Amino acid sequence: MPEHEIIAPVDLTVPGGRLNKHAIGWSRHLWHNTDRIGRGLYGWGRNKRWEYWGIVTPTHIIGITVSSLDYASLNQLWVLDRTTLMPIDETVITPLSGAVTLPGTLRAGPTTARTKTLTIDIDEVGGGTNIRAVTPRVSLDLVALRPAHHEALGVVVPWSYRLFQYTVKDVALRVRGSVTVDGVDYDVSAADSWAVLDHGRGRWPYRMTWNWGAGSGVVDGQTIGLQLGGKWTDGSGSTENALVVDGRLHKISEELEWDYDPTDFLSPWAIRGDGVNVIFTPFYDRVASSNAYVISSNTHQCFGHYSGTVTVTDTGADTHNDGDSDVEPIVVSVDGLVGWAEHVQNRW
Repeated sequence: MPEHEIIAPVDLTVPGGRLNKHAIGWSRHLWHNTDRIGRGLYGWGRNKRWEYWGIVTPTHIIGITVSSLDYASLNQLWVLDRTTLMPIDETVITPLSGAVTLPGTLRAGPTTARTKTLTIDIDEVGGGTNIRAVTPRVSLDLVALRPAHHEALGVVVPWSYRLFQYTVKDVALRVRGSVTVDGVDYDVSAADSWAVLDHGRGRWPYRMTWNWGAGSGVVDGQTIGLQLGGKWTDGSGSTENALVVDGRLHKISEELEWDYDPTDFLSPWAIRGDGVNVIFTPFYDRVASSNAYVISSNTHQCFGHYSGTVTVTDTGADTHNDGDSDVEPIVVSVDGLVGWAEHVQNRW
């Protein structure tokens, strides 16, 4: 499926608020300006803005969310002890979006959440992103390290010129710092801890179902990041599938088949397509369900390990070309990558 690579600065929307047709495509660098999302009355109620960080350490799995949905903000710090598999969840939904600050464009300013039981601060620092959060039981101070050469997948998904999404999925970032849970301190070492960013700016349909999978780790001496998506992009002409090898992004322009048992999410998942043949084996299913009037969500986010291979055929270089048939395929193992695969149904 041909996809256009964005290689120069572009505004996501035109001045009236509709999608800029020149912004449709994918990128490996932050070329999209998304400042108009959430400003003014155009599309009010459909604007969705968020920063989600998923972090995996040898001792804990951490999810941090700061989001504005126009008529509400949803903020969360979720922590799972990997030994006991006991979670701690602090989720706060507030009317409108007064509890949060989100930059118009990624890395253009701080991200904050301020509630009675949860505070979150996300700031760009030299060499990465500083992530701090405090709840009655948990506090953390982490830095997701971003080498200068590291690339991230940016994609514009156009359902229409009124409804669309710009997402950045930044995988395989090493992370260091500290986490305190119920008064016990845990060091987080960049040698074996990983962070993934899900950045979103767009205007969404009221109902949507999606799959998202991400994995990070070292395989055969290479740092590998796996990014896979499904359902929500189907038929749009865009995909959010990619493999990152030692910081270099290889786009996968194929819609993938997700095969899993919705009655047993802890059974293995198979994700396949042209060049993609991976199995995800979960060890924990985070089940979350909410219904707050106009907003509801049903989530199964399974954590586990990936195995299998991904075959890439692109050059991994900034180019106007949509692939090169003369490039020899490269088969990359994803055996042992740690991460998650999820099934989400949202009404928002």
